[in-house]
Amino acid sequence: IHPSLVAYDEHIQRTLVPFTDSCTALGSEMESVGANIGEVWDAVRGIVELGTKCKKPADVPTGLQPHLKPCQDAMAKIRSARIDRKFDWHLKAIMEMLACVSWVVMSPPPSPANFVKDTIGASDFWANKVRKEYKGNDKEGPAHVKFCDTMKAMVLDLSAYLKEYHLSGLAWNPHGKDLSDAKVGEASKPAAAVPKAAPAAAAASSGSGAGIFAELKKKQTGDGSSAATGLKKVSRDQQTWRKEFKNPGGDVPKPTSAPVAAPKPAVAKFGAKKPLGPPKCEYQDRGCKWNVENQTKDTCEGGVCKVEVTDVKQQVYIYKCENVTIQIIGKCKSVILDSCTKCGVVFDNVISACEVVNCKRVQVQATGACPSFSIDKTDGIVVHLSNEAISESSFVTSKSSEMNVSWPDDAGEIKEAPIPEQFMHKMVNGSVTSQVSDLYH
Repeated sequence: IHPSLVAYDEHIQRTLVPFTDSCTALGSEMESVGANIGEVWDAVRGIVELGTKCKKPADVPTGLQPHLKPCQDAMAKIRSARIDRKFDWHLKAIMEMLACVSWVVMSPPPSPANFVKDTIGASDFWANKVRKEYKGNDKEGPAHVKFCDTMKAMVLDLSAYLKEYHLSGLAWNPHGKDLSDAKVGEASKPAAAVPKAAPAAAAASSGSGAGIFAELKKKQTGDGSSAATGLKKVSRDQQTWRKEFKNPGGDVPKPTSAPVAAPKPAVAKFGAKKPLGPPKCEYQDRGCKWNVENQTKDTCEGGVCKVEVTDVKQQVYIYKCENVTIQIIGKCKSVILDSCTKCGVVFDNVISACEVVNCKRVQVQATGACPSFSIDKTDGIVVHLSNEAISESSFVTSKSSEMNVSWPDDAGEIKEAPIPEQFMHKMVNGSVTSQVSDLYH
């Protein structure tokens, strides 16, 4: 039997059988519904078996259509079942759950395992109503709760089975026969559960090992001594039944220590920090741009990287720097800080704007004027303004947090305030108006 079939049979015994038993415990009406669900799972098993014997057809849904009829017939019986109205939510939960059977005809994305797992949400919507209805009912409640729990466990177990054996859709046999040659209903029946082993006493015979141990047990005295008490352990060189003793003149091999496995090379963990590239601090005539890249406190003298701007048309682009201070001397067109961590930037005057994007825990200081600051996707930033920049600087922020601005007051003391992150929006006369949250007042 193919391993995928063996695993599917184990899935049936492990989760389907408890679920059908929980249906039976709810009465004869639900017992018939549980039997129909068993037919659905058996029909799916037949399709899994077809996959182990046949090649994948060009059009899977069309090729499997005749073989899906037993499954569709069983589902039709459940859909048309006329049962007591107190089982309405049970039946709706089952119908939502049965959508997972469609995994046999689908191909990713999404994967069949994820598709099956997603059906739990719709099924649980009705199952939770059942749980709530019978909560606190000590007489009937446990049976109904068990119905909900075993159904969810069955779907989760099916998802785990698909993840292991049918990750990218129903598994097919590339060397098998054509699906068109397969007859409807030719699949074998599910394997029966493995019977439990018979008691050792019944299977033991007078000459068996169990019989010998039984005799030794009888000879055991009150102090624990027996016929085997005091026997010495037979070492390897005394075990004459081994093959080395059968060859005349053969030397008994000496026991050797187990081979020491070679150390495995270290594997980088997922999400590990990637090393920075070579540090750069150079000027490019094309674009009139200074490129400052991959600078750290170890690549700069005193942890400070100085950039001397000689033309107001030049712009400074700072990329992937860490734990370093960038000092820009002279008046420039713009300053861009991209993907930097724990950096400080000090500049004199900027004509256009200072942009900060994808950064973490950075500080920007304007010793002169800067008309605009743009902050995007940044967590943790402090902007220090000079007396000259206080009146003319503006801030544009998006998708950022922990933003603060500091400035000197008339007395020369440094003040600091947060830049709002939370807003309140209202509909006024057909348009949306926004106000800063009361947290900042």
